[in-house]
Amino acid sequence: MKKGISRWSFKEGSYSEIFPFAKKLGFDGVEVTMDASGDLTPETSEAGLLEIKKQAEDSGIELYSMAASLYWSYSLSSADEEMRNKAKYVAKKQIEAAAILGCDSVLIVPGAVKVDFAGALGVTDYEDAYKYALESAREIAPFAEEHKINVGFENVWNRFLITPREMKNFIDEVGNPYMGSYFDAGNVFPNGLPEQWVKILGSRIKKVHIKDFHLGTKSFCDLLTGSVDFDTVMASLKEIGYDDWITAEMGCYKNHNDVMLYHTSMAMDKIMGR
Repeated sequence: MKKGISRWSFKEGSYSEIFPFAKKLGFDGVEVTMDASGDLTPETSEAGLLEIKKQAEDSGIELYSMAASLYWSYSLSSADEEMRNKAKYVAKKQIEAAAILGCDSVLIVPGAVKVDFAGALGVTDYEDAYKYALESAREIAPFAEEHKINVGFENVWNRFLITPREMKNFIDEVGNPYMGSYFDAGNVFPNGLPEQWVKILGSRIKKVHIKDFHLGTKSFCDLLTGSVDFDTVMASLKEIGYDDWITAEMGCYKNHNDVMLYHTSMAMDKIMGR
């Protein structure tokens, strides 16, 4: 397995600054993010993407996955057709950009139910959300297959696909081998145990996020300081034959965020047995 870090875990800085720092910290790769503004957006040109790829190569950093912050503004499950179309546009731009960068996967939020975040979601009930998300995913699937990019639908705090069986059934209903799960071991809490998600999702897992969660304070926390049993998580991943990237997706410290990054790198070495 390879050790990655999410761009979201860096408080600030361009990719030209982040990549060499990630290498210094001991990470093998960086999960880039498509945002509304900055180095990487849906409108970034091919030349701009190739420059980001070169910056990574020059730093000895691999690019393997792309997330996006835009699904909290545009939802694949929205009852508003215009909003769904914007979300599908973002997904396709992600896939195109990932192919240029040399990534093999993108992270997509499949939808949300009554989530009032960024003033854009919460417009569908569960049945509608499932119907619209499934329609959107089936439209994206052949585009992902054409570009040979895996789509990982992430389990996030969106009141949607909140159990492993729901996620499994959703992926199977999409019915394309390029469509799977971006499993987040920390996001499972407090609704379930990550090892059960891993067992049920199996080979559908395309990529893995880790973060820690403290059940007592009901909050995310530094790796190895919370309630996630990472030994069990790693054992369950090995049981299903997962041998791909493990990516830390951490909240930034208010001050001296480099301390969090150094701790995360060391904690991941322990978790991954490196």
